[in-house]
Amino acid sequence: MNFDWQTLWFILVGVLFTGYAILDGFDLGVGALHLFVKDDTERRIFLNAIGPIWDGNEVWLVTGGGALFAAFPEAYATVFSGFYLAFMLLLVALIFRAVAIEFRSKQPMKWWRQAWDISFSISSILSAFLIGVAMGNLAWGIPLDAGHEFAGTFLGLLKPFPILLGLTTVSLFAMHGSIFIVLKTEGALQAKLKGWVKNTMITFILFYVLTTFATLIYIPRMMTTLQQAPWLFIVPVLNVLAIANIPRNVSKGQGFGAFLSSCAALFFLMALFGIGVYPYMVFSNPSPENSLTIYNAASSVTTLKIMSLFVAVGLPLILSYTLSIYWIFRGKVKLDSLSY
Repeated sequence: MNFDWQTLWFILVGVLFTGYAILDGFDLGVGALHLFVKDDTERRIFLNAIGPIWDGNEVWLVTGGGALFAAFPEAYATVFSGFYLAFMLLLVALIFRAVAIEFRSKQPMKWWRQAWDISFSISSILSAFLIGVAMGNLAWGIPLDAGHEFAGTFLGLLKPFPILLGLTTVSLFAMHGSIFIVLKTEGALQAKLKGWVKNTMITFILFYVLTTFATLIYIPRMMTTLQQAPWLFIVPVLNVLAIANIPRNVSKGQGFGAFLSSCAALFFLMALFGIGVYPYMVFSNPSPENSLTIYNAASSVTTLKIMSLFVAVGLPLILSYTLSIYWIFRGKVKLDSLSY
């Protein structure tokens, strides 16, 4: 039996985007919560909690996009052309978010800092929302013609389910970010932020339950792979356990444990999404026969084999870089003359 290189690369691309969701998810969440603190020093602490690591987190997004382009070029072309306006809006949001972090404390004027604070927070919320909307459309399906070209409109992407998934993503990242920022703060600010964790957690769980029921009712094909391979039901079970463990850790004051549980929840949610859409890269709705699968959208097997050699070398390097940065900038945030 031939080895299924297409499935391997479907998993590898998923791993890269999962790494991005876990790592950049919490700093997008910190940005979403940024405006809820009013004191200038507290806002600077928020920025400096993610300042040394946010750009490294986005390496996973760039790498994931590159892997998608190389392994599934037709899916890459279809998605990026169909979602062109949405992705350009996401790119603008990510740019303004980065600029806000760097420019915010360059001038002492209150209006200057407030303007960049608003830019930073809105860009973070918009980025999280658009990521969720894109995933929602991939789950729901988008109209493709016989040539696998996008046959819809930008407004057609704003269906109720993708919008719901966008809001769920914002709430998930806000919870993830609130847990992270508690780890990086101390004293009165930390005590205040612990209350935020509970609020963001309740909001996410409500959206999570609503999204789960909507998926089961309106997109039953997302259950197909689970029904064909019952052993995969361990993934939703572990996902529920990870989510349930967050309030348990929080109630016991185990901040790092809560953060690890939040990371695990994100991992299993991304795994569930991958299991649900498999073997489709882009499902065509309402013409399933025009869909792009991991087989008709993939590069040649030879290409996938050669790329696997690069992954064997490159992925450990990315992991090593990520771990070293987090180790170097571990601990509580301390403001000094070099801080943002």
